[in-house]
Parts: sequence; structure tokens; C-alpha cells
Amino acid sequence: QVQLVESGGGLVQAGGSLRLSCVASGSRFSNKGMSWYRQAPGKQRELVAAITSGGSTNYADSVKGRFTISRDNAKNTLYLQMNNLKPEDTGVYSCAVSIYGQGTYWGQGTQVTVSS
Repeated sequence: QVQLVESGGGLVQAGGSLRLSCVASGSRFSNKGMSWYRQAPGKQRELVAAITSGGSTNYADSVKGRFTISRDNAKNTLYLQMNNLKPEDTGVYSCAVSIYGQGTYWGQGTQVTVSS
């Protein structure tokens, strides 16, 4: 059974930093792309960053230059380093992995709140 568990969210002032973690279990993840999404109140969920099994990354334009996605395959852990946070970064951040033939798995999410 695939499980994704996020941690690291919290309340931070604008300009601050947070590091999110997502620990994965129940499958082999080193050969799969993984992603971070966020959902702000009243808005649709949006892709924040993604990383392939080979380490290639892509980012939403709104976070380029401030956020960094990375992975530690030995620990089955996905990270999102968030610097220079802005109030508009507030939302629930979730990690996700798509497995062929099974669909997409999501974590429960971790709340990030950035105060101005």
C-alpha cells in the first residue's frame, strides 16, 4: 500500500523559509517522478514543482528562483525547500506520485501559512 506523509509546514513571516518533506512507502519510488502541489483557500490545486526519476526539475513560474525540489532515493523522501516566502504561497502542500496502472497517490498535506 502506497503511503505519502508530508511534514515541515507551519507559520512563517514573509521572507522566511520552510523545508517540506514527504516520506514515501509501499513501492519503489526511485524510478518514478514525484511532485509537490498546493491548494490555497478558494482556489484550485496547482502544481508547484516536479522532479523526474533522473533528477530533472520543473517549477511553476510563481516559485521559480525561490523553491527547490529534491529527492533522496535512499530515504524514499521528497523535499521542497521554500525561500523568500510570500503571503500568496499560503496553502496546503501535498506530495504526489503517479504509478502506471494504479493512478495517482496523494499525501494528506501540510499547511503553510505566510504572514505579511
